[in-house]
Amino acid sequence: MMSKGCLYLIPTPLGAYDPAEVLPRTVFERISGINCFVVEELRTARRFLSGAGLKGRIEGLEFHTLNEHSDEKSVEGLLTLFDDGRDVGLLSEAGLPAVADPGARLVALCHSHGIRVVPLVGPSSLMLALMGSGLNGQSFAFVGYIPVKTDERRSALKALEKRSSAMSQTQILIETPYRNDSLFADMLSSLSDGTRICVAADLTCPDEFILTLRVREWKKHPIVIGKRPCVFLILG
Repeated sequence: MMSKGCLYLIPTPLGAYDPAEVLPRTVFERISGINCFVVEELRTARRFLSGAGLKGRIEGLEFHTLNEHSDEKSVEGLLTLFDDGRDVGLLSEAGLPAVADPGARLVALCHSHGIRVVPLVGPSSLMLALMGSGLNGQSFAFVGYIPVKTDERRSALKALEKRSSAMSQTQILIETPYRNDSLFADMLSSLSDGTRICVAADLTCPDEFILTLRVREWKKHPIVIGKRPCVFLILG
């Protein structure tokens, strides 16, 4: 029976800076032994791997793309990469692969085909935001993206607030950066004055911002988030 390699889930920094500032030495050691990578975006992956100690070796590496546009056939075709015991690294654009990330499709395939999956330690914007929010860290839910259309989004926010209040459960959500401010505006117009909202932007970066206030307080101190990677947390 042909042996299979492992899938290593390789974390990346949440911003454009030295990977050594947020990743442990063991991650770099593991990366140095891998020559095949499945990546969300080729240019970002090359830049990260160069900064992670593979500068000068990039041209000798093998890259395969897996993103939101990849069809099922192409994803299933990645299973052949593990033949003959070859290990493969999975990279996201930022943070942890397979969390709110198309790489989860490959992880699921590996489990169903008996290929070992090994997650490596790295920064998670979701957990860092929860840690810094002061909201309930014992009961929480990551709901990802909510609808874009204004009426649907406001309805979704009210439903999340109702669930949060009933269960005392922190609701964690994200948005495409260029829609941050419209989402935040809908939060302030839709949610109850006493509901707490945490805005956590550019986590681990030099201009990191994280603040939790009640809706009534946010209305007195409005901010412009801009096109920054951001996590929002709600607790009713």
